[in-house]
Amino acid sequence: MRQLAAGIIIMCASLVYGQGNTIYLCENGKVNFISDAPLEIIKADSDELIGVLNTAERSFSFRVASRSFEGFNSSLQRTHFNEDYMESERFPNSTFKGKIIEEVDLSKPGTYSVRAKGVLTIHGVSFDRIIRSNIEVTNNRIDVNSDFTVFIDDHDITIPSILNKKIAEEISVKIKLTLQPR
Repeated sequence: MRQLAAGIIIMCASLVYGQGNTIYLCENGKVNFISDAPLEIIKADSDELIGVLNTAERSFSFRVASRSFEGFNSSLQRTHFNEDYMESERFPNSTFKGKIIEEVDLSKPGTYSVRAKGVLTIHGVSFDRIIRSNIEVTNNRIDVNSDFTVFIDDHDITIPSILNKKIAEEISVKIKLTLQPR
């Protein structure tokens, strides 16, 4: 399945960005989230973040499947996450598409602090975001690390009032990924 997804990304990147630009791909980035509510801490992670970065245009597109998250405090909690809150059958993926704001030359090795401006779509609801990220460019790879907060109200995720002390309104998200040239 990952190979098929990577193939689709490569094909789309070639069509969208053309042949003259440098395209970098990620097939197994990591996404962690923490809900730190007064009565419960919920942690889950996925190592199935995929995406593409066009270094010449500083544009990007990333996706993670909701069902790929593991961890949680119980299997029932994971079931509620997918069925009740994320509605994973209806909205199978979360995405972030946009462009790096800073005029950085990602073809040169170095460490860059950048702002990624784009549309974050979670639970089928799109929201304009600027997310700070740290990028390290080395020979034949680009490492990206980012920490940000997602407000569940921004994405129409409703939590029953009986659980409002167990599920936080603000979810801490951490992204760590490595992109390699296609």
